Amino acid sequence: MHALILGLAAALSWGVHDLCVRFVSQRTGIIPALFTALFTGSILVGAAALIWGDWDGMTGPAFGLSLLSGVFFAAAGYALYRAFSIGPVKLVAPLIGSYPILSIAMALFQDQPVSALNWFAVLLVVAGAGCVAVFAAKEEDVHQNALTAIAWSLAAAFGFALTFAVGQSATQAGAELPVLIVTRAAALLATGLYAVFRRIVPLPPMDMLPALCLMGALDALALGLVLIAGTLPRPEFASVTSSLFGLITVVLAWLFLRERMTRLQWLSVVVTFCGIACLGL
Repeated sequence: MHALILGLAAALSWGVHDLCVRFVSQRTGIIPALFTALFTGSILVGAAALIWGDWDGMTGPAFGLSLLSGVFFAAAGYALYRAFSIGPVKLVAPLIGSYPILSIAMALFQDQPVSALNWFAVLLVVAGAGCVAVFAAKEEDVHQNALTAIAWSLAAAFGFALTFAVGQSATQAGAELPVLIVTRAAALLATGLYAVFRRIVPLPPMDMLPALCLMGALDALALGLVLIAGTLPRPEFASVTSSLFGLITVVLAWLFLRERMTRLQWLSVVVTFCGIACLGL
């Protein structure tokens, strides 16, 4: 149950974060926005890690897994920004939130028992998010941009599933805060190297800095909650429930961006909440 609560808190943070991504991605480049958000989050996490981090508990395997998790996180973040810069929130967000099925599948390879009820609950969560995407897609013309947005969304989902699986393994082998700062530092370094390779200046417009700083703080909080769940029983449940961020983003887009929601889309939200409830049984 504790892993579920951490996942839900992460979902709320990421839901607000992704609404900001939709706003920012229309006004600045992807790499400058991603780099600035990662940098802000790294400063916040780094300060906490230096003060409260158990660095004596940081092992070699934990360090290596944290670096790998950070690379996956950078790739997933880039794919997320690309998807939101192309497609509407109600199409992109639920697809990105479909990664739980991959998280549960990865748990099988770690010898974690997955019951039939667990699978049913995960399928409800994924089906609810998927239905939102399907119903949204029916309202859009199926053109190259829509297909590209779908492809980037699925790439982000796969990247997040790998990030959480590897990151939670790192927390089990080491200490939470050191793992988190190494993960974010690796993601920041990977993004910076990509910017150098593409000859991109990773500096956003000054008027975007407040939103990007908020995004960095929200993202750091959410990722930290999911990775910390790696020390709790059934950590994959945190990954599953954090996927609710996609539907939270859709609801926020309905409230603030005036994206229309149909009755079938609202029904899909209810189905997803039913899946979350089943996970708590």
